[in-house]
Amino acid sequence: MQSGTKSKKNGTWQAVGSLVAHYRKRARMTQEQFAEAASIHVDTVGSIEQGRLALQPDRAEQFDELLDTGGALAVLVERLPVRDRIVQFAQGLVDHEQEAVSIYSYEVLAVPGLLQTRDYCRAVFDYRYPALESETAEQWVNTRMDRQSIWQRERPPVGHFVMEESILRRNMGSSQVMREQIHQILEFTGPTNMSFQIMPEDRTPHACLGGPLVLLETPDHERLAYLEVQRASFLVDDPDEVCDYHHKYAMLRSQALSPDESVRLLHGLLGES
Repeated sequence: MQSGTKSKKNGTWQAVGSLVAHYRKRARMTQEQFAEAASIHVDTVGSIEQGRLALQPDRAEQFDELLDTGGALAVLVERLPVRDRIVQFAQGLVDHEQEAVSIYSYEVLAVPGLLQTRDYCRAVFDYRYPALESETAEQWVNTRMDRQSIWQRERPPVGHFVMEESILRRNMGSSQVMREQIHQILEFTGPTNMSFQIMPEDRTPHACLGGPLVLLETPDHERLAYLEVQRASFLVDDPDEVCDYHHKYAMLRSQALSPDESVRLLHGLLGES
């Protein structure tokens, strides 16, 4: 079975937005007055109150102070599960990612989100077209960083990543941003439960020319595949189809540089070879 995404508002953020509107009205402020007090655009206030834009923790603290809520908004936002802070089309992945016992990822255009630095992640969203509002971009950066908490679990998942070499040669943000990103890949994949491989630009045959792929295993040992293109995504749980994706990934690992060769390539990009 494959589960696609639906275009609908996030009910959680509608509820949060309704609470913001309640406190604003209790303070006898119009949206325009509140926007001026908060130093944000009135459209941002409207988007938050209607649930189109998530309320970020720092913004929640600011609203609490302005509206004299006793900290209610900040507490509410802090206690929301990670999935409710993720954009709608990626929630299927995050639901399983947070409890997965293994995660295998192949990426073709950018460093996998679970390995990205904040500055690299922000550059990815800054280059997005059509452009994101700055508040939305910051929201997406924060939630992507939150997802990386899985590596700090008491029993973190097994993680393996295959990346196209071209990803590491694309100057995302700046040369300093890329240096910090390469250092973080080396740091994150250092533990024994983690590893990565690089697919050389000129390597053929190539088992995954069909695009990026994420494979997950749940605590109940159910195997899933996650496919994403542009703003569409599919979570695949049909055993036969998932098995095919595992065969693709296994062949891809045999075609890519070895983990040791991949580490040496990254050190070479840093000028440390």
